[in-house]
Parts: sequence; C-alpha cells; structure tokens
Amino acid sequence: MDFLSFNFQNFVSAFIVLFAILDVAGSLPIFLDLSQRHKEFSAVKATVISFFVLLVFFFIGEGILNLFGVDVSSFAVAGSLVIFVIACEMTFGVEIFKMDALGSNATLVPIVFPLLAGPGAFTTLLSLKAEYSTIDITLALLANMLIVYVVLRNVKPVAKLLGQGGVFMLRKFFGIILLAIAVKLFMGNITTLIG
Repeated sequence: MDFLSFNFQNFVSAFIVLFAILDVAGSLPIFLDLSQRHKEFSAVKATVISFFVLLVFFFIGEGILNLFGVDVSSFAVAGSLVIFVIACEMTFGVEIFKMDALGSNATLVPIVFPLLAGPGAFTTLLSLKAEYSTIDITLALLANMLIVYVVLRNVKPVAKLLGQGGVFMLRKFFGIILLAIAVKLFMGNITTLIG
C-alpha cells in the first residue's frame, strides 16, 4: 500500500478496530483503581509514550520480535499474564505490582504496558498493516491516542463523581471482566504455541 494513499473509509475502519482493542473506556475502572491507591500517572506521558511505542512496533515490531526469536503469540501470552496479575489486584484487593523502582508512578506499568501498548494492540496493528495504507493506520492511531489523553486527563473528576463506593464496585466488577479477558487472550495464543 502507498504511504500517502489516504482513504477516509479505511481510516474510519482502522479507527474503530483500534478503538475496540485499546478499549480505553473499559480500562477506566483500572485507571480509577490506580488513582484510588495513590498511584500517580501522567496523561501526557502515557499518551505520547504509548503512541510512540505502537508506531515503532507498527513499522519494525515483527522484525524486533523475530530478532529475539519471539513470535506474536508468545508475546501475547506474556502480556495476558501481566493483565491477569492486574485483574487479581483489582478483584482481591491485594498489591502484587510493588513497582519499587518506579515508586508510586504507574505511567509505564501498567498503563502504557500492557493496557495501552499491549499485545492486543501490537497484534492488531500487524493485522491492519496487511489491509490498509500506512497513512490510514497512523492517523487512526493518532485519533485514538487523543481519546486516550482525554480519558486519562479526566480520571480524577470521574472518581470524585462516582465516590469511593462507586469506584469500589466498578473495581471488583471489571476486575472479574479483566480476568476473563486475560484467560481468553492466554488460551487463544497458548493453543497456537503448543498446537
């Protein structure tokens, strides 16, 4: 596909697919949970780093994984385990991610990876590359990152609106949902590896 061949319909299609995979609205309870546990994060840094990481992976990701002898399925299994741990924290109210080196900052882990720039997004970008032009996918990714920024920027006002009880209920409910997603991601890719 030509880099400059922009097609609005393809842009919209790529945008919708990426929006569903990034699922920033579905991740809102996780962001709320991090905020309630006094884990600081920067909306600007998380958005810019995620965009940069995803863009780099879009162009050279498969080559990087091949360089280390890792395929996309193996990467997805590893990411599913990280998501599983986050879900356990939310559901059972335990802290597994100590993040000693990062202090109380949650920008890189778990927000950038695996929530935003995770295995699902990586795999999707590689799939889209076969269908749409580079410019369509790049602009669709940029548009999604703007939405990510708006959501991350407004986590605290949403937390105040819901109150502690509302955040607690959302945390438990979406913790279980996230457990199911982690298991699905794991099972969908582990069968590829052992099959």
